[in-house]
Amino acid sequence: MIEVRWTPQGADDLQAIYDFIERDSPHYAQMIVEDLLAAIDRLEQFPLMGRQIPERPREDLREIIRPPYRIVYRVGKVI
Repeated sequence: MIEVRWTPQGADDLQAIYDFIERDSPHYAQMIVEDLLAAIDRLEQFPLMGRQIPERPREDLREIIRPPYRIVYRVGKVI
């Protein structure tokens, strides 16, 4: 199993997503963040599940799309 490490910017962005949605609906903010976290948690077992980023054709860069959000990550010993 591969370890997933968050960048400070990634953690801040997730919190900002929650804070923005939470102003209108705490319930939906929690649902959206849980969906994003679930997608990221699956990377531990399936690190190549995301597609390669079209504008950056590198083997180690991938993305998972959860509209309207885009989760970008680097594949290696640690994600």
